[in-house]
Amino acid sequence: MTKTAAKPDPKSQASPEAPAGERIAKVIARAGLCSRREAEKLIAAGRVEVDGQVIETPATLVTRANKVRVDGQALPAPEPARLWRYHKPKGQITTRHDPQGRPTVFDHLPPDLPRLQPVGRLDLTTEGLLLFTNDGGLKRRLELPATGWVRRYRVRVFGKVTQDQLDGLAEGVTVHGIRYGPVVAKLERQLTSNCWLTIAIKEGKNREVRRICEHLELGVNRLIRMSYGPFQLGRLKPGEIEEVPGTILAEQLGGDGPEKAAKRPRTGWAKSRPKTRGKPGRAQSGRKKDPRHANRRGPK
Repeated sequence: MTKTAAKPDPKSQASPEAPAGERIAKVIARAGLCSRREAEKLIAAGRVEVDGQVIETPATLVTRANKVRVDGQALPAPEPARLWRYHKPKGQITTRHDPQGRPTVFDHLPPDLPRLQPVGRLDLTTEGLLLFTNDGGLKRRLELPATGWVRRYRVRVFGKVTQDQLDGLAEGVTVHGIRYGPVVAKLERQLTSNCWLTIAIKEGKNREVRRICEHLELGVNRLIRMSYGPFQLGRLKPGEIEEVPGTILAEQLGGDGPEKAAKRPRTGWAKSRPKTRGKPGRAQSGRKKDPRHANRRGPK
Protein backbone atom coordinates (compact mmCIF):
# COMPACT_ATOMS: atom_id res chain seq x y z
CA MET A 1 0.00 0.00 0.00
CA THR A 2 1.41 3.30 -1.07
CA LYS A 3 1.64 6.02 1.56
CA THR A 4 0.70 9.53 0.52
CA ALA A 5 2.81 12.43 1.67
CA ALA A 6 1.27 14.35 4.56
CA LYS A 7 0.11 17.86 3.76
CA PRO A 8 1.94 20.54 5.65
CA ASP A 9 0.00 22.12 8.48
CA PRO A 10 -0.65 25.79 7.54
CA LYS A 11 -0.36 26.78 11.19
CA SER A 12 3.12 25.33 11.38
CA GLN A 13 4.41 27.26 8.36
CA ALA A 14 6.41 30.34 9.23
CA SER A 15 4.88 33.54 7.94
CA PRO A 16 7.09 35.97 6.03
CA GLU A 17 8.88 38.25 8.44
CA ALA A 18 8.07 41.93 8.34
CA PRO A 19 10.97 44.17 7.29
CA ALA A 20 13.19 44.89 10.26
CA GLY A 21 14.16 48.43 11.14
CA GLU A 22 13.01 51.88 10.10
CA ARG A 23 13.61 54.00 7.03
CA ILE A 24 16.88 55.87 7.26
CA ALA A 25 15.30 59.26 6.43
CA LYS A 26 12.88 58.86 9.34
CA VAL A 27 15.72 57.96 11.71
CA ILE A 28 17.73 61.02 10.67
CA ALA A 29 14.73 63.30 11.12
CA ARG A 30 13.91 61.91 14.56
CA ALA A 31 17.48 62.54 15.65
CA GLY A 32 16.71 66.23 15.14
CA LEU A 33 19.32 66.76 12.44
CA CYS A 34 16.84 67.91 9.78
CA SER A 35 13.38 67.19 8.40
CA ARG A 36 12.62 63.94 6.59
CA ARG A 37 12.51 65.73 3.25
CA GLU A 38 15.89 67.34 3.91
CA ALA A 39 17.24 63.94 4.96
CA GLU A 40 16.19 62.54 1.59
CA LYS A 41 18.17 65.29 -0.13
CA LEU A 42 21.24 64.45 1.98
CA ILE A 43 20.93 60.82 0.93
CA ALA A 44 20.57 61.74 -2.75
CA ALA A 45 23.73 63.85 -2.44
CA GLY A 46 25.69 60.87 -1.13
CA ARG A 47 26.30 62.39 2.28
CA VAL A 48 24.84 59.55 4.37
CA GLU A 49 26.65 56.33 5.30
CA VAL A 50 25.38 53.16 6.96
CA ASP A 51 28.09 50.93 8.42
CA GLY A 52 30.69 52.69 6.30
CA GLN A 53 28.79 52.37 3.01
CA VAL A 54 27.25 55.35 1.20
CA ILE A 55 23.54 54.71 0.62
CA GLU A 56 21.50 55.86 -2.36
CA THR A 57 17.88 55.48 -1.32
CA PRO A 58 15.87 56.91 1.62
CA ALA A 59 13.99 53.59 1.75
CA THR A 60 17.05 51.91 3.30
CA LEU A 61 16.06 50.23 6.58
CA VAL A 62 18.27 50.51 9.64
CA THR A 63 18.16 49.34 13.23
CA ARG A 64 19.96 50.43 16.39
CA ALA A 65 22.74 48.01 15.50
CA ASN A 66 23.61 50.04 12.38
CA LYS A 67 26.05 52.93 12.51
CA VAL A 68 24.63 55.93 10.66
CA ARG A 69 26.81 58.89 9.76
CA VAL A 70 26.01 62.16 8.00
CA ASP A 71 28.97 64.03 6.55
CA GLY A 72 31.18 61.68 8.54
CA GLN A 73 29.53 62.52 11.86
CA ALA A 74 27.51 60.05 13.94
CA LEU A 75 23.85 60.89 14.49
CA PRO A 76 22.97 62.43 17.86
CA ALA A 77 20.84 60.25 20.12
CA PRO A 78 17.12 60.93 19.50
CA GLU A 79 15.31 62.91 22.18
CA PRO A 80 11.98 61.82 23.66
CA ALA A 81 8.98 63.27 21.85
CA ARG A 82 8.05 66.70 23.22
CA LEU A 83 5.35 69.26 22.48
CA TRP A 84 5.16 73.07 22.78
CA ARG A 85 2.30 75.58 22.66
CA TYR A 86 3.06 78.81 20.81
CA HIS A 87 0.93 81.94 20.58
CA LYS A 88 1.40 82.90 16.95
CA PRO A 89 0.91 86.62 16.35
CA LYS A 90 -0.64 88.02 13.21
CA GLY A 91 1.95 88.69 10.50
CA GLN A 92 4.08 85.55 10.85
CA ILE A 93 4.06 82.79 8.24
CA THR A 94 4.24 79.13 9.25
CA THR A 95 7.31 78.04 7.32
CA ARG A 96 11.02 77.80 7.95
CA HIS A 97 12.10 79.89 4.95
CA ASP A 98 9.91 82.30 3.02
CA PRO A 99 10.99 83.23 -0.55
CA GLN A 100 9.26 86.60 -0.17
CA GLY A 101 11.24 87.44 2.96
CA ARG A 102 8.21 87.69 5.24
CA PRO A 103 8.66 87.06 8.99
CA THR A 104 8.28 83.40 9.93
CA VAL A 105 7.37 81.74 13.20
CA PHE A 106 10.89 80.31 13.34
CA ASP A 107 12.42 83.81 13.25
CA HIS A 108 10.90 84.47 16.66
CA LEU A 109 11.52 81.23 18.56
CA PRO A 110 14.10 81.21 21.36
CA PRO A 111 17.51 80.02 20.10
CA ASP A 112 17.98 77.38 22.80
CA LEU A 113 15.11 75.14 21.67
CA PRO A 114 15.71 71.91 19.72
CA ARG A 115 14.81 71.69 16.04
CA LEU A 116 11.01 72.00 15.97
CA GLN A 117 8.30 71.19 13.45
CA PRO A 118 4.87 72.86 13.42
CA VAL A 119 1.77 70.72 13.83
CA GLY A 120 -0.34 71.97 10.96
CA ARG A 121 -0.25 75.60 9.87
CA LEU A 122 -1.82 78.97 10.53
CA ASP A 123 -1.87 81.45 7.68
CA LEU A 124 -0.24 84.87 7.72
CA THR A 125 -3.15 86.78 9.26
CA THR A 126 -4.38 84.07 11.66
CA GLU A 127 -3.43 84.32 15.33
CA GLY A 128 -3.49 81.97 18.27
CA LEU A 129 -2.42 78.47 19.20
CA LEU A 130 0.20 76.74 17.08
CA LEU A 131 1.71 73.49 18.34
CA PHE A 132 5.35 72.54 17.79
CA THR A 133 7.07 69.20 18.30
CA ASN A 134 10.56 67.78 17.94
CA ASP A 135 9.20 64.45 16.68
CA GLY A 136 7.99 63.78 13.14
CA GLY A 137 5.88 60.80 14.19
CA LEU A 138 4.04 62.84 16.81
CA LYS A 139 3.52 65.65 14.29
CA ARG A 140 1.86 63.32 11.78
CA ARG A 141 -0.28 61.71 14.45
CA LEU A 142 -1.63 65.03 15.75
CA GLU A 143 -2.36 66.26 12.21
CA LEU A 144 -4.45 63.24 11.18
CA PRO A 145 -8.22 63.96 11.02
CA ALA A 146 -8.67 60.42 12.40
CA THR A 147 -7.68 61.70 15.83
CA GLY A 148 -11.03 63.49 15.93
CA TRP A 149 -9.53 66.42 17.77
CA VAL A 150 -11.53 69.64 17.60
CA ARG A 151 -9.93 72.92 16.56
CA ARG A 152 -11.74 75.88 18.13
CA TYR A 153 -11.59 79.45 16.86
CA ARG A 154 -12.89 82.86 17.81
CA VAL A 155 -13.80 84.78 14.69
CA ARG A 156 -14.68 88.42 14.16
CA VAL A 157 -16.57 88.90 10.93
CA PHE A 158 -17.98 91.84 9.00
CA GLY A 159 -21.70 91.38 8.44
CA LYS A 160 -24.69 89.90 10.21
CA VAL A 161 -25.70 86.31 10.78
CA THR A 162 -28.31 84.47 12.84
CA GLN A 163 -27.87 81.44 15.06
CA ASP A 164 -30.25 79.54 12.77
CA GLN A 165 -27.86 80.12 9.86
CA LEU A 166 -24.95 78.89 11.95
CA ASP A 167 -26.90 75.82 13.06
CA GLY A 168 -27.29 74.97 9.38
CA LEU A 169 -23.58 74.13 9.28
CA ALA A 170 -23.97 71.22 11.72
CA GLU A 171 -24.23 68.65 8.92
CA GLY A 172 -21.35 70.11 6.95
CA VAL A 173 -21.33 72.31 3.87
CA THR A 174 -19.91 72.34 0.33
CA VAL A 175 -18.12 75.50 -0.74
CA HIS A 176 -16.70 75.87 -4.28
CA GLY A 177 -16.86 72.12 -4.76
CA ILE A 178 -15.03 71.30 -1.51
CA ARG A 179 -16.93 69.36 1.12
CA TYR A 180 -16.38 70.42 4.72
CA GLY A 181 -17.46 68.23 7.62
CA PRO A 182 -19.74 69.16 10.52
CA VAL A 183 -19.20 72.62 11.98
CA VAL A 184 -20.32 73.76 15.43
CA ALA A 185 -20.77 77.54 15.33
CA LYS A 186 -22.23 79.94 17.87
CA LEU A 187 -23.01 83.62 17.75
CA GLU A 188 -21.23 85.26 20.68
CA ARG A 189 -22.05 88.90 20.12
CA GLN A 190 -23.63 90.99 17.36
CA LEU A 191 -22.36 94.56 17.02
CA THR A 192 -23.45 97.26 14.60
CA SER A 193 -21.49 96.00 11.61
CA ASN A 194 -19.40 93.18 13.08
CA CYS A 195 -20.05 90.08 15.15
CA TRP A 196 -17.99 87.57 17.11
CA LEU A 197 -18.42 83.85 16.49
CA THR A 198 -16.98 80.67 17.95
CA ILE A 199 -16.37 77.95 15.38
CA ALA A 200 -15.28 74.36 16.03
CA ILE A 201 -14.07 72.04 13.26
CA LYS A 202 -12.31 68.67 13.13
CA GLU A 203 -10.76 68.48 9.67
CA GLY A 204 -8.65 71.64 9.51
CA LYS A 205 -8.63 71.93 5.72
CA ASN A 206 -6.83 74.86 4.10
CA ARG A 207 -8.57 78.15 4.98
CA GLU A 208 -11.63 76.18 6.11
CA VAL A 209 -12.99 78.71 8.60
CA ARG A 210 -12.59 81.62 6.20
CA ARG A 211 -14.33 79.79 3.35
CA ILE A 212 -17.22 78.72 5.55
CA CYS A 213 -17.69 82.34 6.62
CA GLU A 214 -17.54 83.49 3.00
CA HIS A 215 -20.27 80.94 2.25
CA LEU A 216 -22.42 82.86 4.75
CA GLU A 217 -21.42 86.17 3.08
CA LEU A 218 -19.32 87.15 6.08
CA GLY A 219 -15.88 88.72 5.75
CA VAL A 220 -13.36 87.54 8.32
CA ASN A 221 -11.35 90.41 9.80
CA ARG A 222 -9.85 88.54 12.76
CA LEU A 223 -9.26 84.83 13.33
CA ILE A 224 -7.83 83.36 16.54
CA ARG A 225 -7.29 79.66 17.20
CA MET A 226 -8.11 79.02 20.84
CA SER A 227 -7.46 75.29 21.10
CA TYR A 228 -6.23 72.23 19.26
CA GLY A 229 -7.72 69.10 20.77
CA PRO A 230 -7.07 69.17 24.53
CA PHE A 231 -4.35 71.82 24.26
CA GLN A 232 -5.48 75.39 24.97
CA LEU A 233 -4.06 78.80 24.11
CA GLY A 234 -4.77 79.80 27.69
CA ARG A 235 -2.93 82.87 28.95
CA LEU A 236 0.00 82.70 26.56
CA LYS A 237 0.83 86.16 25.28
CA PRO A 238 1.57 86.75 21.58
CA GLY A 239 5.03 85.42 20.78
CA GLU A 240 5.31 83.25 23.92
CA ILE A 241 6.07 79.53 23.73
CA GLU A 242 5.54 77.01 26.51
CA GLU A 243 6.35 73.30 26.70
CA VAL A 244 3.63 70.81 27.55
CA PRO A 245 4.84 68.56 30.41
CA GLY A 246 5.60 65.03 29.26
CA THR A 247 3.17 63.51 31.76
CA ILE A 248 0.31 65.66 30.46
CA LEU A 249 1.26 64.86 26.86
CA ALA A 250 1.14 61.13 27.62
CA GLU A 251 -2.22 61.48 29.36
CA GLN A 252 -3.77 63.36 26.44
CA LEU A 253 -2.50 60.76 23.98
CA GLY A 254 -4.28 58.07 25.94
CA GLY A 255 -1.18 56.54 27.46
CA ASP A 256 0.01 55.14 24.10
CA GLY A 257 1.84 58.18 22.88
CA PRO A 258 5.36 58.30 21.51
CA GLU A 259 7.78 56.01 23.31
CA LYS A 260 9.38 57.62 26.35
CA ALA A 261 6.91 60.52 26.40
CA ALA A 262 5.22 59.10 29.46
CA LYS A 263 8.57 58.39 31.08
CA ARG A 264 9.97 61.87 30.68
CA PRO A 265 9.83 63.61 34.09
CA ARG A 266 8.77 67.25 34.00
CA THR A 267 8.49 69.61 36.95
CA GLY A 268 6.70 72.54 35.35
CA TRP A 269 5.79 74.43 32.24
CA ALA A 270 8.91 75.68 30.44
CA LYS A 271 8.02 79.08 29.09
CA SER A 272 10.08 81.32 26.83
CA ARG A 273 9.71 84.75 25.39
CA PRO A 274 10.60 85.09 21.72
CA LYS A 275 13.97 86.32 20.60
CA THR A 276 14.12 89.78 19.07
CA ARG A 277 14.67 89.55 15.35
CA GLY A 278 18.20 90.48 14.45
CA LYS A 279 19.29 90.37 18.11
CA PRO A 280 19.85 86.75 19.02
CA GLY A 281 20.43 85.94 22.63
CA ARG A 282 19.12 84.05 25.59
CA ALA A 283 15.78 85.01 27.02
CA GLN A 284 16.03 86.66 30.40
CA SER A 285 14.32 85.34 33.49
CA GLY A 286 11.04 86.85 34.55
CA ARG A 287 9.17 86.82 37.81
CA LYS A 288 8.14 83.54 39.39
CA LYS A 289 4.63 83.17 40.74
CA ASP A 290 4.77 79.65 42.16
CA PRO A 291 6.93 76.50 42.04
CA ARG A 292 5.12 75.21 38.95
CA HIS A 293 6.55 78.13 36.99
CA ALA A 294 10.14 77.65 38.09
CA ASN A 295 11.26 77.10 34.49
CA ARG A 296 9.48 80.10 33.02
CA ARG A 297 11.27 82.75 31.08
CA GLY A 298 9.73 86.18 31.08
CA PRO A 299 9.80 88.98 28.53
CA LYS A 300 12.99 90.79 27.62
